[in-house]
Amino acid sequence: MILIGQYDSPFVRRVGITLRLYGLPFEHRPWSVFGDAEKIRPLNPLVRVPTFVTDDGSVLFDSAGMLDYLDHRVPEGERLLPVAEPERHKALRITTLATGLAEKAVSLFYEKRLHETTSKVWEDRCRGQAQGALQLLETERANGAQPYWFGASLGHADIAAACALRFVTAAHPDLIDWSRAPALKAHSDRCEALPVFQEISQVYIPPA
Repeated sequence: MILIGQYDSPFVRRVGITLRLYGLPFEHRPWSVFGDAEKIRPLNPLVRVPTFVTDDGSVLFDSAGMLDYLDHRVPEGERLLPVAEPERHKALRITTLATGLAEKAVSLFYEKRLHETTSKVWEDRCRGQAQGALQLLETERANGAQPYWFGASLGHADIAAACALRFVTAAHPDLIDWSRAPALKAHSDRCEALPVFQEISQVYIPPA
């Protein structure tokens, strides 16, 4: 298996963390969609990361599909997403909210980096959507008393949230007021202290 993309991407990082937690061997190619676009294009016509090559040579194009593929490579009891309902969709709900936060942070970054004159309407919209996601995530996390979002064990929701928070903090230092998000701060600190988060990590490198 081959994982393509740099670990400063929250989407690449969550796939890399899952691979490590599942003990699945893989090759990591830290290619950038800016500097290495012509390497990525033959595998992924969308020229985006993560791009993932399975053992049989198939190529997957989004992190959710990659995690679904990896979940089915391990026994049900070892999966990072609950199998039974309603727990499964509770976890998917938080995972989707966290990845949505990351997507809005990416959109905001590109708006500010790639345009000499930014659209205040679009910038305010992205910020508002990100802030809304952060507020709901904070409320949801504060309501849980267990070490991780849905119990004593790390899951996809925890990973997605921590990776999104790390990216938002790096790309937009002014976006999160941690004094208003103590539960998310504790969640981020707990996850980032884990060896797998420290291993599958990269200092944020803004594209040139």
